[in-house]
Parts: sequence; C-alpha cells; structure tokens
Amino acid sequence: MTKVADVKREPAPTQEAVAGGLLRQRFQQILTFGSLIALMAFFSLANPNFLTWSNVSGILLSTAVIGILALGTTFVIITGGIDLSIGTGMTLASVMTAVLLVNLSVPLAIAVLGGIAFGGLMGFVNGFNVAVLRIPPFIATLAMMLIAQGLALVLSGKAPIYFTGTPAFGAISRGFLVPGLRLPNAVLILFLLTAVAAVILGKTILGRYTFAIGSNEEATNLSGINVRRWKIAIYTLAGAFTGIAGVVLAARLNSAQPALGLGYELQAIAAVVIGGTSLQGGKGSVIGSIVGALIMGVLVNGLRIMSIPQEWQTVVVGVVILVAVYTDILRRGKEG
Repeated sequence: MTKVADVKREPAPTQEAVAGGLLRQRFQQILTFGSLIALMAFFSLANPNFLTWSNVSGILLSTAVIGILALGTTFVIITGGIDLSIGTGMTLASVMTAVLLVNLSVPLAIAVLGGIAFGGLMGFVNGFNVAVLRIPPFIATLAMMLIAQGLALVLSGKAPIYFTGTPAFGAISRGFLVPGLRLPNAVLILFLLTAVAAVILGKTILGRYTFAIGSNEEATNLSGINVRRWKIAIYTLAGAFTGIAGVVLAARLNSAQPALGLGYELQAIAAVVIGGTSLQGGKGSVIGSIVGALIMGVLVNGLRIMSIPQEWQTVVVGVVILVAVYTDILRRGKEG
C-alpha cells in the first residue's frame, strides 16, 4: 500500500514560475488566434467569396458540432485521458432522439432530453470503465466507439430516420432565435455552451479537480479527493456534450444518419490540441478549444471553396493533426 510519505514531494512553484506559465498560456492563445486570422486572410485572398456573410455563417454552422464536441473533450484531455467515442456516440444520440421523436412519438422536449441523457449515459460508462475498471482510456473509448456505431445501425434499421412533420426540431439548428442577428440557432447554442463550459472549468470544484487529476492524479488521490468519482463525473459531462452535439447535428440535417460520425472525434481532438490543451493533461482552456474548432472549420471550408478534392482535404486535415500533436510535444518539452 502506498503511503503519503512514500510519494515524492515536489517543491511548490514559485510566483515567477506561475507567472511564467500564465504568460506562456496567453502567448499560446494569441498564437492560435493569430493562426485563425492568417487562415482567413489566405482564403479570402484566394477566393473573394470566402468572407461573404453567407459563407461565414455557413462556417459557423458547420463548426458548431465540432465545437460542442471539443468542449466536452477538453475536460477529458485535461485529465490526461482521451475519448474516441464522441463521433459515433454523437450519431447514436441523434438516432436515439429520432427513435423517441419519430418512432415513439414522444414530445419534442422529452426526445431532445432523451438524446442528451443517452450521451451522458455513454460518458458515464466510459468513466466507469476508465476510473473503476482501470481500462486505459484509449481502449475503453475505442470499444465504446464500436459499440455506439453498431447500436446506431441496429436501432435505425441501417437506414436514415427523417424528421418529417416536425419543423420545430429542425429549428433547433437552422432556425433564427434572433432574426436581426442572422446567426443560426446552432451557433447560439455553441456560444452558450462555451460560456457554460468556461464557468465550469474555471469557477467550479469540478474544473479544479479536472486540472488536479491531469497534473498529478496520484497526489490528488492521496490528498483525500475521490478521483474515481470525479473522473466518472468528467466523462459523464463530456458525454452530455456529445449528446447535445448529436441533437444539433440531427436538427441541422433534419435526419438521423446512422452511418455518420466516424472522423468527427479526430477533428474535435485536433481542435482541442490546436487550442493549447496538452495531451499529457493538466493544461487547457475552453476558449482555446473553440478557436481550434474554428480553425478546423475555416480550413475545411477554405479547401472546399478552392475546389480542392475531398481526398486531399482529408490529407490536409491529417497533416494538421500531426502538426498539432508535435507542437504539443515541443511545448511540453520546453516547459519541462
């Protein structure tokens, strides 16, 4: 049994070290935002139609789903974990929403809450497998990714479920709550969830324990904090974000597509890492993840508007993921 005295105690960080860490984090955020501005400038020069309001609002709409997924993933990655199930989990949540609303004819609000709750349930199972069963996050969430993919096909009968006769559901993503603003509701949902996630991460005990677990899980556990319980809570929260993303995606497409979802997890993880969250845990920010999601959205849209073939778009996204991860490795090396 490990005793507290057996744990190597590191000296408390000096005020200069803390200030230096904050300065590096600010610089990383400025660099990330600068990269977004540079990308937008490049694509606007390549095609004048890029900066039209219709295209910009389209970028924001398409980024909403990746952004919502990135918000939940930020919490998981800060703990030093990973969640590969968010793409197919999002699809399963959208299918569950469709089954409740279309097949079972339950009220709209209950169907939406059911889809979100099912996402939270998947997150709870991931957290239980990681925290209690001690299954490595990569393996636990990879298994959930396959389970969610299969269940989505089974529950939908391998065919899309269309939300015919329910225009109110489509308005969740494509409607305009503020007509004069001309921003789709999905974008407003993303902004609202960003504010909620920022408050949770920066102002609540869950946020503090998220950073503590990622910085030094053993020391956090020895300090009397029930790490298992909080890990389950963190994965459940991430699952709830996945459920919301599933509802938003289904409303945007006006259908639940059971074959959709694979690849979304990579874009969300890339957005989080681009935004400055370390894959080794202990550091990250909600705003950085959203800027990273916007970078991914601008990149994909810019390549598409330049008529770059789909296969080459995939290649570019893969290269961006590699660069983001390698940059994180370099950043951690300098801090070490």
